[in-house]
Amino acid sequence: MMGKHLATNRGTLGSGELAVVTPSYLPDRELCGDLNNSVLEMTDPGVVHHIVVPDRDFPAFSGLRGPRTAVHAARDFLPASFFRSPGFNVWINAARPWPPVRGWIAQQIIKLAVVARLDVAGALLLDSDSVLIRHTTLDTFRRNGRIPLYRAPGAVDATLPGHRLWHVSARRLLGLAPPPAGDLADYICWPCLWEPSVVRDMLGHVEDVTGRDWSTAVGGQLHFSEMMLYGLYVDEVAGGPEATVSEMQGIVHSAEVPLGQEEIEHLLREAPQDKSLLMLSAKAGIPLEVRRQALHSFRHASLGPERGDAR
Repeated sequence: MMGKHLATNRGTLGSGELAVVTPSYLPDRELCGDLNNSVLEMTDPGVVHHIVVPDRDFPAFSGLRGPRTAVHAARDFLPASFFRSPGFNVWINAARPWPPVRGWIAQQIIKLAVVARLDVAGALLLDSDSVLIRHTTLDTFRRNGRIPLYRAPGAVDATLPGHRLWHVSARRLLGLAPPPAGDLADYICWPCLWEPSVVRDMLGHVEDVTGRDWSTAVGGQLHFSEMMLYGLYVDEVAGGPEATVSEMQGIVHSAEVPLGQEEIEHLLREAPQDKSLLMLSAKAGIPLEVRRQALHSFRHASLGPERGDAR
């Protein structure tokens, strides 16, 4: 069973207090490079940024590798039973060929597998279209010395039918009753902080419930959110978190609507000082140079002319 595999591979991706994990691919190479620069600048020297990319895109990202940046091929985190379907963004799992594993679900499986192999207290999940804007440590997130769970009570309402489907699939994998009628909690946030030890326990629980390797159980879902699975596990299986937050640590623009430089600068200026990240959805179609110039202006204003121009 994969649960045993998780236990024997614990720590194979290094140790420390905090690690950053980013799945990416070739179209987001420049965005990921900007994120990586911000991780190196805004986190402590012991923090390693783990970037996971499709095998075919590995050469394009290899230039980012360094003492604090590890670039991994996605294949290394999928079971041997998974085979890429030529010409389609789906995988076939020989252990359960139908339904095929959708590409975005395979990416979530990879993310779970990476975090499960980290021997750190916290894993910060950052997408390529994010960038850290302030110094970030595990203490940035702790509440009363505890790593909190993000939970937005009642945020999944009738306007988010997809989120309800994610509740359904997560509850099924965890052996929980279907969700009740009415609004539900949302656990999806930017940035997202997980405890790898909790992820390992969660995946073992999924195997116990389903009787399958966890990656096969997850890959068989038509609708799935790894963040919903984690949140429901912590809340309803593990006994509830000792600390929770209901406000994201990031400044988030998730709408697929472009923003101009002044609009981005306004978002940055008006956000509370405790926000550590800016996420501008890659699907918003914001030109790379517009993003970069807005961030440069923010940095210049924050640090002053001399330090703001330093490279």
